[in-house]
Amino acid sequence: MQDYTPPIDDYRFLMEHVLGFDAAMAELGLEVDVDLATAILDEAGKLCADKLHPINREGDEHGSRLEGGKVSTPPGFADAYREFVAAGWPALAADPAHGGQGLPFLLQLWLDEMLSASNLSFGLFPGLTRGAAEAIAAHGSEALKSAYLPKLISGEWTGAMALTEGGAGTDLALLKTKAEPAGEDRFAVTGQKIFISSGDHDMAPNIIHLVLARLPDAPAGVKGISLFLVPKFLPDDTRNAMSVGALEKKMGIHAQPTCVMNYDGAIGWLVGEPHRGLAAMFTMMNAERLMVGIQGLGIAGAAYQQATAYAKDRLQGRSADGTRGPVPIIEHADVRRMLLNVRAFVEAGRALAGWTALQHDRSQRHPDAGERAKADAMVALLTPVVKAGFTDFGFESAVQAQQVLGGHGYIREWGMDQYVRDARIAQIYEGTNGVQAMDLVGRKLPMGSGSVVEAFLTIVAADLEAAGPMVVADKTREALHLLRQATDALKGADVAETGAAAVDYLRLFALISFGWMWTRMASAPGDGPIHAAKKQVADYFALRVLPQAQGLATQIAAGAAPMMAMDIDAF
Repeated sequence: MQDYTPPIDDYRFLMEHVLGFDAAMAELGLEVDVDLATAILDEAGKLCADKLHPINREGDEHGSRLEGGKVSTPPGFADAYREFVAAGWPALAADPAHGGQGLPFLLQLWLDEMLSASNLSFGLFPGLTRGAAEAIAAHGSEALKSAYLPKLISGEWTGAMALTEGGAGTDLALLKTKAEPAGEDRFAVTGQKIFISSGDHDMAPNIIHLVLARLPDAPAGVKGISLFLVPKFLPDDTRNAMSVGALEKKMGIHAQPTCVMNYDGAIGWLVGEPHRGLAAMFTMMNAERLMVGIQGLGIAGAAYQQATAYAKDRLQGRSADGTRGPVPIIEHADVRRMLLNVRAFVEAGRALAGWTALQHDRSQRHPDAGERAKADAMVALLTPVVKAGFTDFGFESAVQAQQVLGGHGYIREWGMDQYVRDARIAQIYEGTNGVQAMDLVGRKLPMGSGSVVEAFLTIVAADLEAAGPMVVADKTREALHLLRQATDALKGADVAETGAAAVDYLRLFALISFGWMWTRMASAPGDGPIHAAKKQVADYFALRVLPQAQGLATQIAAGAAPMMAMDIDAF
């Protein structure tokens, strides 16, 4: 396997020429410019390349293990995590009021990309911890914030979210875990949760679980769910009544301990209001959904690097004119097709992630409340697109990169199979991609009576118009017309119609968003090698990838009838 190279030059290009980073930071009153941001990302990249990538394959081979009720992570993980914490990376974008560094969320999201590219299993530990901290900060009491946020933000302690039960997956209304009053504002939580990433491990002395459960007087359904903070060790350092029943045997992310957790009267504290636990948990979940989307991006970027290096080195076949041979397989059109498909997603996804992160910063820091609200709505609109779009394209990218290696891609020592296996879960957890698509069409399109999606499409249209006549702008304008037609058709549609259209619509939305970013990148002033490459990949995207939009629009227009016509017994 080749070394991992952090995409620092691309980050700088995007900040300087595409995202207007310095102006954005000045508007938000942050004393961070492109030079400082690049230096920070460069240091983060060194950690990912030098410490995390080298233990990624061994982590996959060794896996986390449960012995005698204790979970151990693979060799090197605990040491790497201590170094990660000592360098201050968990606190990068967190609130300074609780020990964070207060740096832009853009840096956090791109750090997440490098973590995912170099060692996805490792990246889940700080990612889940960050989400737990955000939920506590938004909904916890002052006592909980004071006791838990500093150590979570520093990374000294880690976090986990405990939602899923054996009989309650997406439908959380079915969950059965109970919380009984136990005096002094405490509750005894009893139940079993499954699929709990980072539920237990040996990398931190305490693990803070956010657990969904029902109070004795809870109404039925999702309106009766509350959220509880349940630590592995209580404030008096005694071990809480919680244990690991098993580690899930998974297709991928073997180094990540995904636990069956048993809570046997474990002591916990209410986070937020009684019976309003989902609102509090969604603070964490929405943060995780962005992170999961970036996992798809990171895996795709790493797989592209490995496949490109192999394609330049592997000699096979003759040149197109038949005069030379054997030649590096990167000369063959089909190999280039696969590599360019991956690159067309990775670089556009990286840019869109950056734009979304800047909107997140605006939603938190802009001095004008109206601008904060607009930015927050943009993040809400794009969250399912990033989560589902990036992980769908990310998995497809991993498979195509594996294909470049031919038979070697199927052999474990080359590492490509790990990318494929690790990437697959990202389409499932934190809400399956079908659920994300339904969220987009069912909840996000109607926001503000349709004004939010219209504002986004107006921004895209304005940038395409400003770019003038160029292939990617022209083709994206055509695809944008299809997206507008589909958006209008879904207004007021019934559940069957929105359900039938949702996945295709989200992919169409993602493709137009990528075309928008490619237009911005191809329009960037300059004539250096990176500018020339951007224009060439933009043309490839416009002519070879974006035409999918027509097929998706046709599928959306077909409606629900072809899906719903067959009787259940005929399946």
